[in-house]
Amino acid sequence: MAGHKNHDYHVLPPSLWPLVASVGVFTMLFGAVLWFSPSVMNNQPWVFLIGLGVVLFSMVRWWADMVAESRAGEHTPVVRIGLRYGFILFILSEVMFFAAWFWSVFKHTLYPMNAYPGSQYVPPEIHAVDPFGLPLINTLILLLSGCAVTWAHHELTTDGDRRDVKLGLLIGIGLGVIFTGLQAYEYRELILHHDWVFGEDKFFSNFFMATGFHGLHVIIGAIFLFVMYLRVRAGDFTAEKHVGFEAAAWYWHFVDVVWLFLFLVVYIWAL
Repeated sequence: MAGHKNHDYHVLPPSLWPLVASVGVFTMLFGAVLWFSPSVMNNQPWVFLIGLGVVLFSMVRWWADMVAESRAGEHTPVVRIGLRYGFILFILSEVMFFAAWFWSVFKHTLYPMNAYPGSQYVPPEIHAVDPFGLPLINTLILLLSGCAVTWAHHELTTDGDRRDVKLGLLIGIGLGVIFTGLQAYEYRELILHHDWVFGEDKFFSNFFMATGFHGLHVIIGAIFLFVMYLRVRAGDFTAEKHVGFEAAAWYWHFVDVVWLFLFLVVYIWAL
């Protein structure tokens, strides 16, 4: 316990969850390879889903242990600084992940395969998406959700009304869900009515992978915010001690910024 030690550092007891999470990640990625190898598993995703389940289970249990440590007073100011630095590094790794997709968009837009001598590549017929229709609406929705989360964060850090904190989180989550629904609707329209396809072409691959992974991050971020809502209801967090809430807000703003770049590059420039 924090009251029985004469330093600010958190000496962790042995934990099984890093090992379990590592085994789950390996199983998930190995299962993904088998899933996309028809001659091996006949496109069956079961190994992948088992690995995913192990990862999710270990995440829930591991983070529950961290919440218990925080409530026990183990997260001293020095420990909280380390947690913030760790989450910043995680966001930087996510920045590099999306940078790879932007790089691919730029490469295949500026230097398509038919620019090389002897290339047989034929660009697909593309129904251009109007960026100032549904994509612009989705952009405004996501930005408004970021404003709601910022409001909730402000109320928390200034010892404001806890009801406003919860309301800001719920508004941010709700707008994130609406964004995801509209993104799914756009996919449906492009695939069913405008002959867009997953894969088979560099443009389609870049579009669906970049926007699809962003959509996955929106779903993860909404879950992250919902967990913070549950913790606020449970009485967690103070104006000085709210690293988990801060991490959720940072993650949500990162999702906002990535979408702005996607809107400018994928919807306006690349099309």
